Amino acid sequence: MALGTRLYLIIGLVAVLAIAAVAVTASSQLTSAQNGGDDDNDVPITGAALQQASDAALAHTGGGDVSDTEVGDEDSFYEVEVTLADGSEIDIQLDESFNVVGEEADNDSGGDKDGDGDND
Repeated sequence: MALGTRLYLIIGLVAVLAIAAVAVTASSQLTSAQNGGDDDNDVPITGAALQQASDAALAHTGGGDVSDTEVGDEDSFYEVEVTLADGSEIDIQLDESFNVVGEEADNDSGGDKDGDGDND
């Protein structure tokens, strides 16, 4: 095989590998975004479902204000973020029938007002 032919084969192989690497990287970034890697893709709850989800979450927390909602959350069918009277935030996880299936303190809320780690 001539040197020129070998060179073309090597260049072609390198090009194919580079294209494959770009495709794999793009695919993994897309998958990450679809699986909750980016909060910019959140879909809010709307219509009658918003009222039902809000009522269920506020009944569970004993009050507060609904500050955010999401359909198709990574943890449940619905997620309702509630801001409590003390300023802390809690995420309430609901199933398709608006039953509470979990809750989690929202660590992004800044509930630690004085920065000493004790949420006061």
